[in-house]
Formats: sequence, structure tokens, C-alpha cells
Amino acid sequence: MSKDRSMTMWYRKPAKEWVEALPVGNGRLGGMVFGGTEQERIQLNEDTLWSGHPYDPANHKALPHLEKVRQLNFEGRYAEAQEQIEEHMLGPWSESYQAMGDLYLRMENAGDVTDYRRELNLKRAVCRTSFVMNGVRYVREVFVSAADQVMVIHLSADQPGTVSVEASLDSLLEHQVQQTAPDCLVLQGRSPSHVEPLHAKSINPVVYEEGKGMRFEIRLLAMADQGHVKRGEHGLQVERANAVTFLLTAATSYNGVERDPFLDGSNPTEKCKEWLNKATAYSYQQLIQRHTSDYRELFDRVELVLGVPGLSDLPTDERIEALRDGREDAQLAVLFFQYGRYLLISSSRPGTQPANLQGIWNDRMRPPWAGNYTVNINLQMNYWLAESCNLAECHAPLFDLLEDLRVAGRETAKIHYGASGWVCHHAVDLWRLSTPSGGPSKGPASWAFWPMAGPWLCQHLWEHYRFGGDRAFLEEKAYPIMKEAALFLLDWLVKDPEGYLVTNPSTSPENTFIGSDGKKSAVSIASTLDNTLIWELFTNCIEASADLKTDMEFRQELLAARDRLRPLRIGRYGQLQEWFEDFEEAEPGHRHTVHLYALHPGDQIDPYVTPELAEACRVTLERRRQHEQEDAIGWCFAWRINQFARLGNADMAHHYLIKLLQNPFPNLFNAHRHPKLLFYPLTVEANFGATAGIAELLLQSQAGELRLLPALPKEWTEGSIRGLRARGGFTVDLAWKEGKLSEARIHSLNGHFCRLRSEQPIQISARAERIQAEMIEPYVYGFRTGTNQSYTVTMADS
Repeated sequence: MSKDRSMTMWYRKPAKEWVEALPVGNGRLGGMVFGGTEQERIQLNEDTLWSGHPYDPANHKALPHLEKVRQLNFEGRYAEAQEQIEEHMLGPWSESYQAMGDLYLRMENAGDVTDYRRELNLKRAVCRTSFVMNGVRYVREVFVSAADQVMVIHLSADQPGTVSVEASLDSLLEHQVQQTAPDCLVLQGRSPSHVEPLHAKSINPVVYEEGKGMRFEIRLLAMADQGHVKRGEHGLQVERANAVTFLLTAATSYNGVERDPFLDGSNPTEKCKEWLNKATAYSYQQLIQRHTSDYRELFDRVELVLGVPGLSDLPTDERIEALRDGREDAQLAVLFFQYGRYLLISSSRPGTQPANLQGIWNDRMRPPWAGNYTVNINLQMNYWLAESCNLAECHAPLFDLLEDLRVAGRETAKIHYGASGWVCHHAVDLWRLSTPSGGPSKGPASWAFWPMAGPWLCQHLWEHYRFGGDRAFLEEKAYPIMKEAALFLLDWLVKDPEGYLVTNPSTSPENTFIGSDGKKSAVSIASTLDNTLIWELFTNCIEASADLKTDMEFRQELLAARDRLRPLRIGRYGQLQEWFEDFEEAEPGHRHTVHLYALHPGDQIDPYVTPELAEACRVTLERRRQHEQEDAIGWCFAWRINQFARLGNADMAHHYLIKLLQNPFPNLFNAHRHPKLLFYPLTVEANFGATAGIAELLLQSQAGELRLLPALPKEWTEGSIRGLRARGGFTVDLAWKEGKLSEARIHSLNGHFCRLRSEQPIQISARAERIQAEMIEPYVYGFRTGTNQSYTVTMADS
């Protein structure tokens, strides 16, 4: 089977629903391609098209209530403390990511359709629809070029003069459409000044105000091969062409987080004209070549091959159904792995906004959870794969977001808590909301009040440095952001009656417990997540300041504070405690397992370093599994893949991977199925998280060592992977047979010492010369590497 074919999602019929359409994007501009025959629909998005405008979200009345809440918590009156927070200390809802519009292509002729095929080629990032109608084969190709900042739609036929089509534009938002020339169609619109989230009750959820809102433009240009283009009844009319190429681009008036997009915005018309003018200099073949060359430079870095059977000859939706029926399809995991990488490349490029809750794709004015950046797990999960799966450049938009949050979060820290540094809570939007949210309806503190997003987000800065070793990045971008987040924590921590430094108030995102008074509450002190996030950020700042040879006094302050944090504790069931006391869980099968952060994505807990705590994590996951709801599919199961991989439990990691593969939408977007929801929204972070999890099955690099095939599923008896990255500046290729490593190739970028864990004796060579590996401890070998040098690892008895 060809690599292109194995990397292709395909279908026998057009998409009827949005979650059946196929996503394309260049990080900034996105589309969902339906693949219709008589009419094609491509739903459009642009990553800066949000409701709202810059505003002051701070709750200036919050600070006076902080000490009362702290006292209530120290007295064990947790439910009362929560009431105070929800009544006095929350802020506004985030704004909402907006659907931009739709492009419709109506074929002039109609008839019976045969030999239909709709596909998305992941190796080329091209969506292709082909079919035969009235004896003519029609082919439609769609891609979004990062090189030229345009969406390209090419229609062709195998008989001359048979392409006749009318193109029109529409939008859910306030808009008008003009045909500025026979071959050019322009939609200009404006987003609402405010949109209430879908989960908020409101009699007026979408608000337009005069002189407010984001302005935007979609510009479409038609270039026909023979035939001619004219004004049609609804848009551009192409008649009797051999082929036609439509170039589409879009832009908004977004001009930065502090500038009003209506009054002080950039000019979307100028941007669109510039991009289109440059793109028209190229033929269709040149455009697709420039696009694929740019895209494949990223995508081709990693290749996963499994030498086991699959169902690649079936359409993707039928493969999902077959897996549900109990058939085996290991090759679907390969497709799913690379689909996650495709989605990140398509929704997050240097200079764009980060991938949001739906990546870049959204068809609603009120998307689920506002389509925002939810930062108590979801945004972070989007980027777990960036470093390990060799897409470090795609991490850049998240770092730009942190630069903005550092500014916005200073005001929140000062106004809400009287603290220095910067703080951020659970929901962020284009305008960099950093306050607690909850809105007028006072959302529950279990998720609305959580001032710990900063430390978690800072882990991504440190991981980028650990994987790549870019000292300039650490000095100029990462460390200043990390330091200010740590400064907030030093002010936020207070001494408890036992002398520990604790967070108060504290929540464990989205979960609740039963207090000694029998009342359910989300608020207490020093949750395990808080403690591990603080321990990690302080540790990372300590190491960073030492590497940079700066801030010795600050380093000593962090060391002293870290020593006074509450230790991790094991509860009555043998589980890792989630709260500072061994409270009974109100919902034992809760989807969140944030208190296991120290296991993954952190590495404070490790099976080889802290086996007792690792066992407590295993017990925690087993208790969750015993109580989990069968229809609760989504990002939580993607996290389970990673967590069980870290524990070396290949069977359970594979179990959750199969559960994800059995329950996506037909287009492989992951569905969040939960009985409290009236519909099942897309949770693209599960796609990203699962891709990261598959990488964790094959390669891990925590605790300062490389672990090859640490959780290889027994079903994957033979295979190889090329291009995974590891902390310390290593790139690793692996091959295995009969479930055992046969060979590894390790490339050292920075010449760091390499520690390698292996339960079998190994031999290491470079350029056919044997390298002496030192046995550091049982099963751990070490050897010195050279900068930009490669090393081959084989089993000593092979």
C-alpha cells in the first residue's frame, strides 16, 4: 500500500453535517469541506474573528473578600467559602470565537452521480472530491496555503468546456456582499460586540452595538481556463470552462489586544488584496507545489509504520464502525496519530493565534464553551504533541499568548489579590481575559475560580527549552514569563496552622468533595494540583536561573518556599490524595485527574524514582475507571493514554486509545459525549492529546533518561517510527520486531550526555565505531554524545 493511500481519510458520500466535513487550514485561515456534487459548501474561519473588543474585566470588589474566604477555609467552612467566592470574586464570561462565513459552489448541470470519492490526503494537506456526472469526471481539490495565505479551490473535468459553476458567499454575521468585478466577489461584515456563551442563560445572547465589533472581509477571485467569468444571479458565474481556480482569502481588523478593532483596527481589504495579488502570479500547479513543499517540511519529519493488519481499504467512517463492532484495525491508530499532527500544523503556525478549543474550525456564533482557550487542561493538551512529535514551531503561538497574558495578568493579580507578578484563571479569549469567569449567573467555583493557569502554561516554555536547548529563547522569552508567574505564587501562598505554605482558596479543577460537615464543596486549601504546579514552576525557575547565571537571591527564595509546600500524600484507598485532606469524592468517576499532574504532563512522580507514588496514581486511575460513565468520551481518555504510558501500562493505554478510536465523528474529530450535554461537541484537544499519547507509548524522556518502547502495545508486534524528539536535544528513530526493540538511532543536537534505560544489554555505535556505554545504575546506560552526531543502539545479543 502506498504511503499516500495509508495517510488518506476517504468516504463514499458527501458530508451532510459539519462534523462529517473535512478540515483544511494554514494556521490562520480554515475551512470545512463538505464535498457536495451539485453544490459544494466550504465553511470558513479566520483565527482572529471573535466577538467583543478590549475591555476591563477586573472585579474591583473582589479583593476585600479574600481574607474572609481564607479564614472560612482555615475553619473548615468550605461550602461557605465557596458561596463567598461565587457571590463576590468572579468576573465576566469570555468572548466567543466566531464562524466567518460560507463559500457555496453550485454546479450548473445536474444528474446521476457515480464513482464518488471524497478524501483528505494528510501527506499533502489537500482535500479532493471526484465523481462522474453525465459521463463527465469532475475533480475538485481544496487546500489552504501558508506560503501564499490563500485558500485554493480547483475544479476540473476530463472533457473540455464542461465546468460551469456559480460561486457565492454568505455569513451568519452581519454582512453585505458585492461583486467588485466580473471575476471578484467580496463579503464584508462585522462580528457582535458581545456574545454570551452557549452554556449561559440569556434572553439576548448576541449583541450588536453601533460603532463596535470586529470588521472582516472575505475576498474571492475566479481564474478560468477557457470559458468565461461573468456576474451571476448570486455571485461569480463561470461558464463552459475547461477548469477554474478560485482563490479565497480573508482578514479581520484585529490590531492587537489593546486596540479597538472597529475604531483603531487594521484594514482587512488591504491585506486581502495584497495576498490575492501575490497569489495570482502563480499557476495552480505552482500554488499546490508551494503549499505542499511548505507543509511537508513539517509533516514529513515523523513517520509511524505498523507492520500489522488494518482496514485501510475501507472508507474512514466504515473503519470506525468496524472497530465498534469488534474488528481490529491497528492502522487506524497510525492515521489518527498523523491526523493530530496535521490538525496542529493546520491550526497553529508562527504568527497566528493558538489552536483554540476547536482548533480553528467553528460553524457557530455561540460555539461550545465559547470556542475559547480553556486553560485548566484543554489548551495545554493541544500542545502536548508539539515538542515530542517534531512540530516545535507550531508551539510559538502559545508562547505569544503568554506574552500577552503576562501583561493582562499583572492587572488581575494586583486588583483581585493585591499580589505582584501575573495570574490567569480558567478561560482566555482573543482579548486575553485573565480574570475568573462565571458571568452574571455566577458559575460554580469548581471551574470558575482557579488562579493557577499561569504555572501550568509556563511548563510549555520550559519544555520547549528542555527539548531544544535554545538558550536565547530561555533568556529572552521563557524565563521572564516564568519568573513573574512565580512572583505571583510567592505572594499568593500563605502559612497554614501547621506551618506549611498553602494556596487559599484552592480548587481542583472541576471536581468536588464531601467535607466533614457532609456538605459538597469545591473550595478548600492546597489542592494537590496547586502544590505540584508550584513545586514544578519553582523547580524550573531555579534551574533556569542557574543555567542563565542570574537571580541568585530569587533562587534562594524559591528554594526556601518550595521546602515548605505540603508533600504529596497517599489516601485511605491507596490513591493519590486530590486535596490536602483525604476527603471523600463527590463524584468518584470524575473526568478530571488533574491531581495526577505530577505523573503527566509533569515528572515529579516516576515509576523508577518514586514507585510508591506511582502506584498511588495507578490506584487513582483504577478507581476512576471503575466509576467512569461509558458515554463520557473525550479529552479525559486521551489523558489516560498518556498517564498509563508513563506508568508503563501498555494494555490500559491501548484500551483508552481504542475507546477514542471507536467514538469519534466520521471526520475523526473527537466527540465529547456526556449525559449532561444536549449535543456532543467537538473536543479537538483529544485528537492532539491522543497523538501525544501514542508518542509516549514509544518514547519517553522524563527523569533525565531516554526510555525506548516503554509501553508498546502487544498488538503492535512489528513497526518503526522516525523523527520523535526527546528532552535533552535528541531525535530518535525506533524499529521493533516481535514486540522487542531491534534498533534505535539517536541524533544528538546539542552534544549532551545521554542516559538510556534498557532492560536488555545494549551496544552503541557511531559511524561503525563501537561507543563504550557506562552502566550508571541497573538498566541505565550512559554515553557522551557529540553535537549533531548520530548513534545506533542495538541489543547486545542481536
